[in-house]
Amino acid sequence: MKVLVVGANGQIGSQLVQFLHASEKYTVRAMVRREEQVKLLESQGIEAVKADLEGSVDEIAEVAKGCDVIVFTAGSGGHTGADKTLLIDLDGAVKTVEAAEKAGIDRFIMVSALQAHHRENWNEKIRPYYVAKHYADRVLAQSNLTYTILRPGGLLNELGTGKVSIAENLERSFIPREDVARTILAVIDEERTFNRSFDLVSGDTAIKDALQSL
Repeated sequence: MKVLVVGANGQIGSQLVQFLHASEKYTVRAMVRREEQVKLLESQGIEAVKADLEGSVDEIAEVAKGCDVIVFTAGSGGHTGADKTLLIDLDGAVKTVEAAEKAGIDRFIMVSALQAHHRENWNEKIRPYYVAKHYADRVLAQSNLTYTILRPGGLLNELGTGKVSIAENLERSFIPREDVARTILAVIDEERTFNRSFDLVSGDTAIKDALQSL
């Protein structure tokens, strides 16, 4: 099963790419924006393709051909303005959903944000980001794709514990990016997560066990 990771140069995406590359169950194709990123990944024996989320749906669909799953982990980053948030986190995500449909790829995993589905719980400091995530998630959920939407809490750059808390609604909390990447890996063909969305933070339950509670 081949997985296209969109946003493979990001902090979650790059860890997911390595986990997939090390897996005996999956193969990975990493989508990045720059040629030097392609060359670096290829030097590690990882298949990589260049495409831009500000480009066309056809461009994304073309690099996705032959994959079985798309994981959208891309983001404009915390140092850009609301314009880039709109273009990448919203329109880029929606283009990727459209590209999946065009390429005949049924399985789609979206990395969203904690409580993106509840406007009253949005973090006011990054409200445009939450708007983008909210509507990108809605487009995916209303598509014909078999989706999973993960809504992680505040992201940390510390080592993962492999233990999480998963539920439809969780209080604001934090989670290492490594544990988000490992959870993505675990949901790829976990049928309990098909056409489901959930909040995700650090907890006391092993990832696979936590997914069984859905």
